[in-house]
Amino acid sequence: MHARAVAASTTALLGTAALLLPLSPARAADSGARPVVVAHRGASAYAPENTLAAVDEAAALGVDWVENDVQRTKDGELVVLHDDSLQRTTDVEEVFPDRAPWKVKDFTAAEIARLDAGSWFAPAYAGARVPTLQQFVHRVERHGQKLLLEIKNPQLYPGIERQTLKVLSNEGWLDRPHVRHRLIVQSFSADSVRTVHDLKPAVKTGFLGTPPVADLPSYAAFTDQINPSYGSLSSGYVTAVQALRGPHGKPLEVFTWTVNDADAARRVAGFGVDGIITNTPDLVRDAVGG
Repeated sequence: MHARAVAASTTALLGTAALLLPLSPARAADSGARPVVVAHRGASAYAPENTLAAVDEAAALGVDWVENDVQRTKDGELVVLHDDSLQRTTDVEEVFPDRAPWKVKDFTAAEIARLDAGSWFAPAYAGARVPTLQQFVHRVERHGQKLLLEIKNPQLYPGIERQTLKVLSNEGWLDRPHVRHRLIVQSFSADSVRTVHDLKPAVKTGFLGTPPVADLPSYAAFTDQINPSYGSLSSGYVTAVQALRGPHGKPLEVFTWTVNDADAARRVAGFGVDGIITNTPDLVRDAVGG
């Protein structure tokens, strides 16, 4: 996720308003509940982001939730990578020097599978690969973890929502136990979140951004979470979000990102957020008493 302002499209804001509940103090802080800690791109402070090694590191730390990013290759394979370019986190410039700007969508899955996605982080991770979505969910499943999956740059990949849901279904991630307890699909695109909800209403969804309070009822028609950058948060905003019921009849949740230090973790926990997305899940977990 990028810490940038994100505006939802007008079409995504259409829909029925959700039930507005009486305002009350932020529920997590008020009840003493601890926010869920989510390993951002895996435990990405300790292993190269979005790799299987980062999933393994999160599991070794005892972290249940892992976040990842999904994009699509030239030949239609879904791969797990944050940037729309391969340049920052692989050796693509060395392997394919004449193919700038090295966009994911311009490379086949086989070509991407040749790239080293670990050496940039540390020599110990040399040879790590960009995983496919199938490989990533297999590893998450092996550890019994839960998945916060971000559909990245959906405007570049028409139909990626349906394709993502198909992969999840093929891998057993759309059965009742996974959908109810182990899966959230999110995006910066309100249209993309709405599409996921329309295609598979049982799936829990999240919108990445900080919509105006006046617009929140429209979002509550198709998303279960509003997930803002922690720098944009206030206690009042969290309370306003949580005062609405989402498409599954439960109060909207707030998962905030990307919180990597103890003071910030304690501050947003005090606001009553439901989840904290972090590169340093062990540090955040210790800070909020999880």
